[in-house]
Formats: sequence, structure tokens, C-alpha cells
Amino acid sequence: MSEAPDIITIEDVSKRFVLRKDNSLKERLVTFGRGKQHREEFWALRGVTTTIQAGHTVALIGHNGSGKSTLLKVIGGIIDPTSGRVARRGRIAALLELGAGFHPDLTGRENVYLNASIMGLSRAEVDARFTDILDFSEIGEFIDTQVKFYSSGMYVRLAFAVAVHTDPDLLLVDEVLAVGDEAFQRKCLDKIRSFQEEGRTIILVTHSLSQVPEMCDRAILLNRGEVVFDGEPHEAVAQFRDILEDRRVAHTSTVHSAEEANREAVIHAVAARADGRSDDAAIEQGDDIVVTMDIEHFTGTDDWMCAIQIDNTLGQVVYGTTSKRLGIALGHFEGKRTVQFRLRDSHFGTGKYFVNASIMDSTGRHIFDLPQGCTFDVADTPLAVGTTYAEPEFIDQGASA
Repeated sequence: MSEAPDIITIEDVSKRFVLRKDNSLKERLVTFGRGKQHREEFWALRGVTTTIQAGHTVALIGHNGSGKSTLLKVIGGIIDPTSGRVARRGRIAALLELGAGFHPDLTGRENVYLNASIMGLSRAEVDARFTDILDFSEIGEFIDTQVKFYSSGMYVRLAFAVAVHTDPDLLLVDEVLAVGDEAFQRKCLDKIRSFQEEGRTIILVTHSLSQVPEMCDRAILLNRGEVVFDGEPHEAVAQFRDILEDRRVAHTSTVHSAEEANREAVIHAVAARADGRSDDAAIEQGDDIVVTMDIEHFTGTDDWMCAIQIDNTLGQVVYGTTSKRLGIALGHFEGKRTVQFRLRDSHFGTGKYFVNASIMDSTGRHIFDLPQGCTFDVADTPLAVGTTYAEPEFIDQGASA
């Protein structure tokens, strides 16, 4: 793969948009001549430089507004950069947004021919592939209906079917596949994998981080229009989750401060680490995880317990326990104290996990909650995927008699 030619070359690309603050025609007439006071520049991309070789599958990831879709459109030639240069080679098929390239007053059949001709196919070539396009899209009798009457799922199915049957060298895919139903998404992923086996180049924008290491051999992480990481997908996903966590902590810190001022008890801090490792080290399989809670009760109580719940990045509960479940009577609590849960011989799957902490009474009433009080990362385990880990072993017992 290292000897494959460059199919995309991006040199110091920046893209600026001008956001107007006067939203109506009347406001624009009133503010005419004072344009700079009512406009704001937004740089969606800043100095992006990279090359993409033929045969690779590359994910563009980042939070909303980081510049992913803008970069994909610049690569596809849909928009021009404000500065910098993009060189591309080969036939490009792009799925950038729902219904892009479709004329609402034309039928599905007419739009197939229109889109395919835009992508460089002759009418004879479209005639030869039309049955395959129709079968893949599963549009059926609606192919001769105006597309303005299509559902969003029908739009996506037909657009994807056209794109993958134009024999592209480079396939650009934005988040549009999330609109299709589950069965069609599986069909699309199967088609993308067949493209990978054929050595085609794929660049996709996705928020499904679990798919990035599975489908891609490279990931580019964007933050505020700049490339902050370009390389191994697992590392890109880990760094992206760190960025998301920093944003979440900054957003919620003031909320927690306000809650603390009006409670009988409070959880000041939660921390999770692998026993015997540094605080910022990733959790390894078999590690004991120590969860520490700094807590305070302002008035005093004899009726209380501590609880933790660990969620994955999708918000699914993967582990939870309480001091009551462990059969521990905690006694009187007043003032400040520190408590710990030790999770022995842990086997969480690769990824980031969020620790929620609570102080409760014996009836289950929540005295104080600290949602997503801290996070921890579990190191990559290339032998398996999922939210739990078991050491895999494969045994071939030979052919049956």
C-alpha cells in the first residue's frame, strides 16, 4: 500500500465562510453600507495539508462544526477553498447530503440518468447498468415517480445505488447512510467492503466511532478546522473522545457548582485508575480498577450508601454496584470523607468509559448524583471488539465424517 499512487493531494487548504447577522431583507437595507459590522467570518478549515493514497479507506472524524463535511466537499470539488490547492485523480462518486444532485420534478429513472451522466457515464453505459441500480436501490415501481414524493430512505437508497454503480475510483460518503433502514445500511457496508477488496479509495465522514477502527485503515481528526491527528484509527478515536470529554467537563462544571450549593450532601470529585499504574495510564485487561469518591455530608446521616455506574460511549450501562450490594454498613456520615470501590480483574472492551457516582439512602432515594464524574480508557485489544473482553481461542476439530 505504501507504493500506491496519491489519489488526493491537499496543500495548505483553508476555507472561510461569511456569516450575516442581518437575516431579513429589511435588516439588510437598514444596515446597507455598514456590512462589516453585521458580518462575521468563520474559518471552517485552516491550513489542512495531507495526501491520500489509492486503495485506502480514510475516516474524517470530529465534533459538529469541526470542518469534516467542508473538507469532504472541497475534496469532491463541490466547493472551492479560499486558499490552498487540492489535486485529485480518477472518477469520483460523492454522497454528500440527502438528495444532492436530484431534481425534485424528475422521476427516479430520469434522475438516475442525470446523476450518472454528471459522473461521466454515457447513456449506453447507464442502460447496461440500470437494472443493477434498480435492484440495489429496491425502489421498485416508484422508479417512475417524481423524487419529490420519495421518503428520505428512498432518496438515500437510489443515490447510493447510482454512486456505487458508476465504477468510481474514489467514493466520498457523508453521514447520509444513517438515514437508511438497518437492512439497507448492512447492504451499503457490504458494498463498501467489496470496494475495499477491489482496491478502491473511500473517504467517509461518520459519527459512528465504533465503525472507524473496523472499516478504516486511517483516520483524520479535525478540531476547529485544523488537523490534530492523522494516523491509526484507534488512536484517532481515543483522542477524539478526549476532546469531547474536555468539552463536556467545561460545559457541566458550572451546573455542578450550582447543584452543590443547594444539597445536603455532595460528591466533590470522582477518579478512576488502574491499580499500580499512573493516573493517566490506560486500563489493561486483568487490571484492578480503583474508583475513588471524595464526598461530604453537611448535616449528618446514618442512612446512606454509595453507588457507581459505568457507561460506554453510547450511554449503555456496562457495570454498576453499590456499597449495599456488597453488604457494607457505612455508619454515621458527617463532614468530608473519601471512599473507594475496587473492581478486581476487570475485562472491559477497548474504548472510553464514563463513571457516574451517587450518594443514596436505603430506600434508593438519590441524595446527590455526579453523572459522568470521570472517565477511563481501556487499551486496544486487537483480538476482539465489544464492551466486554474474554481471551479468544480458536480450535479446528477437522472435517466431520
